[in-house]
Amino acid sequence: MVGVTGRKPRWLKVPLPASKEYLTMRGLLKKHQLNTVCSEATCPNIGACWQGGHAAFMILGSVCTRNCAFCDVTTGKPLPVDPDEPERLLRAVRILKLKHVVITSVDRDDLADGGAGQFVACLEKLATLEPAPSVEVLTPDFRGKAGALERVVAAAPTIFNHNVETVPRLYAHVRPAADYEYSLGVLKQAAELSDQVITKSGIMLGLGESREEVEGVLRDLREARVQSLTIGQYLAPSSSHHPVIRYWKPEEFEELGELARKMHFTQVESHPLARSSLKVEERGVRVEKSENGTIL
Repeated sequence: MVGVTGRKPRWLKVPLPASKEYLTMRGLLKKHQLNTVCSEATCPNIGACWQGGHAAFMILGSVCTRNCAFCDVTTGKPLPVDPDEPERLLRAVRILKLKHVVITSVDRDDLADGGAGQFVACLEKLATLEPAPSVEVLTPDFRGKAGALERVVAAAPTIFNHNVETVPRLYAHVRPAADYEYSLGVLKQAAELSDQVITKSGIMLGLGESREEVEGVLRDLREARVQSLTIGQYLAPSSSHHPVIRYWKPEEFEELGELARKMHFTQVESHPLARSSLKVEERGVRVEKSENGTIL
């Protein structure tokens, strides 16, 4: 598949991370032996987020059992689960005085529970803080791991996030080990398991999808009772990854964001650099729920 060539559009250019705050965050994460999806997945927002004291913590190691064509996380045989990881996460969150914490992970198809137990352990640790932060979990699909999703939702995260990533037609090339309908089912089940959890998902543009296909995904996500949505531009980590087929323009993201709001998504981030956990606190996003289940 042939992608676009030449320089990235000006709206995708970000400064190289070099601030004092960025270096402090990097040192703290190294000291506590914590991984972040910011660095492992080569996120373009790493400089801005780390400068503001924000990071999406990646638990269960830095080696993934799957090989998605868009992702820069290393694929291979992961190390055993580290029982001390939740405590190290707790210490880092306490030092940073975070009010909102994002926890994601690599896929761990090698584990009987898909890594659900480690998510639960981290949630339980963070619940001991006073005041306890709100917590977003960005999970794998736990495919074939009976009871895994139920355990994570029962641990009461504020936000349950599982990204569908792309349109169903492209799954065979982009997410060969995943299934679009299964991912929708995970999101719907999470909403059904708890009327307190906020469900969230995200999609990347630029992998070869059409506008009509993207609109179809938005409809599917609403039918699955997803409330919060991110739409961002795919950026290929290297020439060996899936190529960027098209750079969608900022105004196209704005149009899709407006469409999503008309479809009653209650919180929408739709712009080229939108990512699941982009500086949540700084955006002023409140993650409480009202009595009717909408985000305040």
